[in-house]
Amino acid sequence: MIILPQEPLERLRGRIARLYGETLAERLTRRFALLAGRYHPEPEWERPEGPLWDETDVVLITYGDMVRREGERPLRTLQRFLKRHLVDSVTTVHILPFFPYSSDDGFSVIDYRQVNRDLGTWDDVRAIGADFDLMFDLVLNHVSSQSEWFRNYQVGLAPHRHYFIEVEPDTDLSMVVRPRTTPLLTPTHTPGGERWVWTTFSADQVDLNFANQDVLFEFLDILLYYIEQGARILRLDAIAYLWKQIGTPCINLPQTHEVVKLFRDVVDMLAPGTLLLTETNLPHAENISYFGEGDEAHMVYQFSLPPLLLHAIQFGTTRYLTQWASQLPAPPAGCTFLNFTASHDGIGVRPLEGLVPPEEIDALVERVRQLGGLVSSRRLPDGSESPYELNITYFDATGDPVVHDPEVHIRRFLCTQTIQMSLQGIPGIYFHSLTATHNDYFGVNQTGHNRAINRGRWAESQLEDLLADAGSVTARVFHEYTRRLQLRAAQPAFHPDVPQRVLPLGEGLFGVERRAEHQRIWCLNNLTQRPMEVDLASVLEPGEEAPAGGWTELLGGRALETRPERLSLQPYGSAWLTVMRSPRD
Repeated sequence: MIILPQEPLERLRGRIARLYGETLAERLTRRFALLAGRYHPEPEWERPEGPLWDETDVVLITYGDMVRREGERPLRTLQRFLKRHLVDSVTTVHILPFFPYSSDDGFSVIDYRQVNRDLGTWDDVRAIGADFDLMFDLVLNHVSSQSEWFRNYQVGLAPHRHYFIEVEPDTDLSMVVRPRTTPLLTPTHTPGGERWVWTTFSADQVDLNFANQDVLFEFLDILLYYIEQGARILRLDAIAYLWKQIGTPCINLPQTHEVVKLFRDVVDMLAPGTLLLTETNLPHAENISYFGEGDEAHMVYQFSLPPLLLHAIQFGTTRYLTQWASQLPAPPAGCTFLNFTASHDGIGVRPLEGLVPPEEIDALVERVRQLGGLVSSRRLPDGSESPYELNITYFDATGDPVVHDPEVHIRRFLCTQTIQMSLQGIPGIYFHSLTATHNDYFGVNQTGHNRAINRGRWAESQLEDLLADAGSVTARVFHEYTRRLQLRAAQPAFHPDVPQRVLPLGEGLFGVERRAEHQRIWCLNNLTQRPMEVDLASVLEPGEEAPAGGWTELLGGRALETRPERLSLQPYGSAWLTVMRSPRD
């Protein structure tokens, strides 16, 4: 057993005691030290020099088989595509679950320690890691009903017979917050007869019992194994639902936060520089609660951003986007946001709660339907259903249901993406946003799942042909998107730790100022269908004069006149105004 540093070890012991009681705390702490020794026989405790992130950081979200070539392992095809097209635009690749699975495109894991043979091998994963940092999913709330763990439970084999949550079917579970309309309990046969197990998301995704310390240690081992395989970021999937306690909502419980803090202690102790990202598709205050006091997740998704931006671009109003951004507290030191508009899932509706009036949410849901999107619901405690997420590609979601003009559509879409790039935090870009992908109705019909609409796969030859055709929508969006990402990476004011100030621009306009030590950038955006003018005096601090040296507009690559009073923005146009300051200023 290795000797671990005393202070973080005592902190971890306290967390174990709060989860499992003082009686077990000492023994489980020793068990952790033994586990740590398996992965770090000669650990280095000092954090590597340098920041956790900088302005160059961009996360790409992709499936392992997003780009396919007949006769080739998809992870190899993906690696070649990424190296050819994105090595100068993206720093981290989030490969969505690439393990053997039984449903939900990977989020029903059969074996956490193996790579799905249909995708490739661990060597293929590490090959992508040679050019990019890697993000892996830690799918820890549930496991596949076809996993060895659950099959052992069904026949009564230890230790897995205690890995799951059994509940009598007549138990009052009305307080439990549901993200789905499917039954919460699923019957299964065991040596003791029929039992009902907890299944938050589907009958194939059986929830794990973290009140059993063996389950916690199983995932501590998996976490360290993923880090050993090259993971720089660990995404804690569906973490809010982790701990169950009947008689409570079973979401965001104190024990869940304690588990996240324990994971944070572990990575800070054994793998400094490794980051935790929590996935909590919830109202904003609940979402950012996973920062803790800077002692939980290093990053949280900005879940309110996708639907707020979509509402703004669809209805030409920036009222709610500006209100939300103006009240957004800065993340704790050592923490940041992952700013995204699209992912493999839909656009969450719950993150709009408390930010947008219910009738405006209903209007957005109806607009998405008009654009060919689908709507998934969740079940409320009273048995009724409510929209939970909008299923549509973000490119199609930004279209106009009346005016079908590709030029306008591209500008609308790029406006939302440019705002995403401008905000404090790290951009997270879904592959299908880069390629301006349309809704995949074939996938929906084939799988029967709404989320398949945004989970299509590309044939490598088809995608390469589109990118080579300068006039195609895919090429135009891809090349302009990556150009803006590269331009962003060269601006120190876009460092994730640089604060932002929301500008008082008025209805239809949205802007933020980012101010680094030697650079200021004013990010200005017109989310309406008409030209708008920005009074440049309004972007300055009260009493501040216009820059003596004038402005430079970065996106267009042009210098403005020395002291312009107003800046014109075309419909759905964006501008990054900057002033470089010398170290003497």
